Amino acid sequence: MKKFYLPLIVTTFLLPILLLSFVRSNPLQEDPFQRAAKQYEEFCVGCHFNPDEFLEKDWIEEKTVESAFTSIRYGMEDIGMPSFRRGMSDDDILNLANYIIKMGEDPNAMARDGKGKMYRSESFSYQAVTVVDDLDIPWGMTWLPNGDMLVAERSGILYRIDKQGKRTEITNVPKVYEFGQGGLLDIELHPKYETNGWIYITYSYYAGETLDDGGSTALMRARLKKDALTDKEVLFKATPAEKRGAHFGSRIEFDRDGYLFLTVGDRGQQDNAQDITNYSGTVHRLMDDGSIPPDNPFVNHPNAVKSIYNYGHRNIQGLALHPETGDLWSHEHGPRGGDELNIELPGKNYGWPEITFGINYNGTIITEDTARAGMEQPVIYWTPSIAPCGMDFVEGDVYPGWQGDLLVGSLRFKYVLRCEIVNNKVVHQERLVEGIGRVRNVKQGPDGYIYVAVERPGSIVKLVPQY
Repeated sequence: MKKFYLPLIVTTFLLPILLLSFVRSNPLQEDPFQRAAKQYEEFCVGCHFNPDEFLEKDWIEEKTVESAFTSIRYGMEDIGMPSFRRGMSDDDILNLANYIIKMGEDPNAMARDGKGKMYRSESFSYQAVTVVDDLDIPWGMTWLPNGDMLVAERSGILYRIDKQGKRTEITNVPKVYEFGQGGLLDIELHPKYETNGWIYITYSYYAGETLDDGGSTALMRARLKKDALTDKEVLFKATPAEKRGAHFGSRIEFDRDGYLFLTVGDRGQQDNAQDITNYSGTVHRLMDDGSIPPDNPFVNHPNAVKSIYNYGHRNIQGLALHPETGDLWSHEHGPRGGDELNIELPGKNYGWPEITFGINYNGTIITEDTARAGMEQPVIYWTPSIAPCGMDFVEGDVYPGWQGDLLVGSLRFKYVLRCEIVNNKVVHQERLVEGIGRVRNVKQGPDGYIYVAVERPGSIVKLVPQY
């Protein structure tokens, strides 16, 4: 009897349980839409916050599932879009393409919240008050002595916005190489602006007449008269100029001695960052007129670019001076994982791509090494990547307990990260304004308040403590 009933018991009861367990544990049996949503969050959101952004003409030829499938599977190397055919099955790529098209047709399905919202930090409540709206990608921002704000849109528009929120478009701005991540980038006033009137702007420039001629990062200074830039001087042009839409940098910062620092990304060619005979993957140090300081680290190095201050970077999009030490701090995008916070020192090699804590977006290994002799280690690194952009240190007494803390914007996770720093080490982190949107910049204004720029839909909000 036992021999007769055992197969029947296995077939009737145990086999269905085993099959159900297999189906639940097999990722291929997930709902395709939910699986695609997870994969979009894992692989895509660092560069394309919304699926409708992916559907822009730079990343896809036509707004169809077939075209999206082709872009994902084969990549678009010239604008930094990797191929995923080695890391994903064709079924997964097809599901992801379907997800992007469906969600891209309804951008409100991925809309951010947080506009005008109350938040609670570990220390006090605060409100995110919108001061500027109806923007696209506000990349750089600074303030004139009268309190007016200058806002650089990546598309190439420069706005002057008064305290009442009235905006005026500034004319005679440089023509920008608007391709992929390129465009009008950072903006900063000279430390002695009130006496000399100089405004500094970084942007991606055209190497020729068309996009096919390529471009890279440039620095210009100009003066503002009425509502136009005048006395324009191009002080710096990075080479090589390539037809790639990735990794232009770029941030500007003056130190206490009046030297100007700016960053240039590796332009999507990672080996550039270890070659000091080109400008890419580097931090540069200039005099305020664009000339080379005689004590720059590589001025006597044969064939080196003399403006290079240090090298081995992937794509720095955050730069700020520590208010107490005067040290220059930066953050940069890692690949998939390994975003870094660094202190920028003269002549140093920061390792990219010879060392990194990240991997390629398609899951392949860049290097097995996270450290090598003669290469700097980061203060901290973030895995998974937060996609950092914009940063500033907090000064003054508007935000009790935050003095000396570093604020870092996150494109990917849509928050501002507050980093408490003791002896050049990050000892605590707190997420602020979670869900506010894709943060492109964060700066403390001359009024002592923190301003956060988010993109698509673009706005600038002021964080107002509620004691």
